[in-house]
Amino acid sequence: MKLRIVVMALAGIVGLFAGTSRAQQVKTDYDRGADFKQYKTYSWEQVKTRDALLVDRIKSSVNATLSAKGWTLVDSGGDVSVVAMEMTSNQQTLNTFYDGFGGGWRWRGFGGLGEATTTTETYKVGTLVVDLFDTKTKNLVWRGTASEAISNNSDKNIKNLGKAVEKMFKQFPPHS
Repeated sequence: MKLRIVVMALAGIVGLFAGTSRAQQVKTDYDRGADFKQYKTYSWEQVKTRDALLVDRIKSSVNATLSAKGWTLVDSGGDVSVVAMEMTSNQQTLNTFYDGFGGGWRWRGFGGLGEATTTTETYKVGTLVVDLFDTKTKNLVWRGTASEAISNNSDKNIKNLGKAVEKMFKQFPPHS
C-alpha cells in the first residue's frame, strides 16, 4: 500500500512539473535611454496574425491596458507606433509513468519499481509580441512577449490573451 502511495505521489509531482512547463511566460524589455514621460499617445501600425479574429482581440486588449495607463489612442501620428505579431509553434513534452509494481523505494532510489512507460505529447504554443516604436525616430523603445499553450476552447484563449497583455504591461511604463 505504501508503494502505491509513493508512486502516486511521484506521478503527481511529475504531472505538476509537466503542467508548469506550459505555464504562461511573459517577458518585457525596453530602451534604457528612452524617456517614457514624453509619450502620451499611440497609434496602431500593424497586427500580424494568421487568425483574422485575433486582430481585433489583440488591439482591444492592448488598447484597454494602455488606456488604463493614461495613454490615448489616435488614428495616426501618435507619439508611439504599436506593432503586434502572433505566431504558433508545436512543442513536445515527455510524460513517464510507472506501473507501481516491484520493490519500491530503496536507499539509492527506486529499486525494481517495475516498468516505466514514456509518451510524447505534442501541443501548440501561441506567442504574442507587442513592440512600441518611437514614431519620430522609428526606434524600438519597448517589447513585450507572452507564450502559452493554446487551448481548444476559444473562450479560454481569449481570457489568456487578456491576462498575457495585462502581465506584459504590469510594470509599464518603465522608469527611465
